[in-house]
Amino acid sequence: MTMTSITPQNLIALDQQHVWHPYASMDKPPPAYPVVGAHGVRLTLIDGQEIIDGMASWWCAVHGYNHPHLNQAMKVQIEDMSHVMFGGITHAPAVTLAKRLVDLTPAGLDKVFFSDSGSVAVEVAIKMALQYWHAKAQPDKNRMLTIRNGYHGDTFGAMAVCDPVNGMHGLFASVLPQHYFVDAPPMGFDRPLQAGDLDELEATMSKHHNNIAALILEPIVQGAGGMRFYSPQWLSGAAKLCKQYNILLIADEIATGFGRSGALFACDHANVAPDIMCLGKAITGGTMSFAATLATSEIATSISRGEASCFMHGPTFMANPLACAVANASLDLLESNDWKNQVDELNKGLTRLLTPAVSLPYVEDVRVLGAIGVIQVTQAVDLGIIQKMFVAEGIWVRPFGKLVYVMPPFIMSQEDLATLCNGMLRVLERYFGQDYATN
Repeated sequence: MTMTSITPQNLIALDQQHVWHPYASMDKPPPAYPVVGAHGVRLTLIDGQEIIDGMASWWCAVHGYNHPHLNQAMKVQIEDMSHVMFGGITHAPAVTLAKRLVDLTPAGLDKVFFSDSGSVAVEVAIKMALQYWHAKAQPDKNRMLTIRNGYHGDTFGAMAVCDPVNGMHGLFASVLPQHYFVDAPPMGFDRPLQAGDLDELEATMSKHHNNIAALILEPIVQGAGGMRFYSPQWLSGAAKLCKQYNILLIADEIATGFGRSGALFACDHANVAPDIMCLGKAITGGTMSFAATLATSEIATSISRGEASCFMHGPTFMANPLACAVANASLDLLESNDWKNQVDELNKGLTRLLTPAVSLPYVEDVRVLGAIGVIQVTQAVDLGIIQKMFVAEGIWVRPFGKLVYVMPPFIMSQEDLATLCNGMLRVLERYFGQDYATN
C-alpha cells in the first residue's frame, strides 16, 4: 500500500486499527481528523473543509504553515545534507544557531546542547545539574525541587518533576525518582508579591539544600499542568533564593520561548537569568522536532573537569543540520515580522474577544497573557463530543479537562482571530447551554 492508494474511508479505518495517538485509547479510539494540507493558519481536511488552527500545532507553528522562508531553508539545506552525526563533526547551521541562541537568551547562557525534543531537553537539563554537583564533589545534591501544577514532558526524568497528584503520570509514581515539591505560585501575572508567598519554597530549600541540585520550573506560564499564569515577582524571588541556598535554577521555556508569553523568553518578564534553560516547540517554527538546552560556562567547565571529563549524553540526531537550518530561518522571521507587535496585537484581540465570557454561568475564569487565551469552565469537557463541535464550527481547538484555550500562530489576522474566538464561545454555549437552561 502506498500513500496515494489510501482512500479517505480506509485511511480512517487503518488509522483506528494501527495508529496509536497521544493520550488515546486503542480499545475505543477517539476520532482523528485526516489533514491533507496546511497553509497560513488553516488546516485542510481530507473532505476539503478548511479549519482555523487555534493551537499552532501544540504551540509550535508560530509563523503558520507552509511559510516560504522556512520551506526554502529546508530545501537549500537538504541539497547539502539532511543529517550527519555530531560526534567529532560540526557544521555551519548548528554553529550559527548556537551563537544566535546565546545572543538572544538571558546573559550567561553561553553553552548550547542540542537534542531532538522538549522532553529530552529537560532530561539533559536534569543530567547537567546532577553531573555538575557530582563534579563539584557534592554528589548528595541529587534531587530536584519543583512546583506543583508543572509539566515538563513524558520521559522518565521529565515525568518525575511533573506534578505527581494533578499531573498525567500518577500511574508511574512508584517507579519514578522522588523529588521535592512545593505548592505552585499564587495565580495572577499582575499579582504583587505578598508576605508568605515564598515561605514554603524557602523552608524547603533551607531544610534540604544539601540534597537539592536544582529548582526546575516553567517560568511565568505553567502550561499543560493548568495553563496558570503567575507573577514575575515570585519568579524573581525564587531565583534569589536559589542563589542564597546554592541551588541551580532550570527554566523550562519549551512552551514559552520565542515570544509566546509577550516576552521573548518568559524569564525576561522577571529579568531572571537561569543557570540552565530548555528550549523547544517553536524553535523550528513548527516544522521539525528539535530542542536545545543552554547552560552557563561555569556548569559546562565544571562538568568537563569532573570524573567523566565530558557531559554524558549524546542523541543520535543531535544538531540535525536540517532542523538547525530551519531554526535559523525561524529566528529570521521572528525578527523581520516584529514578533513583539504580532503578539501584542493577538493579546489585545484575545482580551477583547474572550474576557466577556467571564460572566457566563459555566465559566470560572478567563485569562490572557501574550498570545495565550484561556477559558476555564466549571466542569471538564468531553473531548470526543466538543472536538466535533469545534470542527463543525470551522476551528481547531484542543481543550483538556476544564481548560478551553488557544495559542494561535503569531501571523493570525484579527479577522481570523475573531472567527476563532467567537466560534469557541458559540460551541461552549451549545455544549453547556442546555444543562444550565434546565437547572
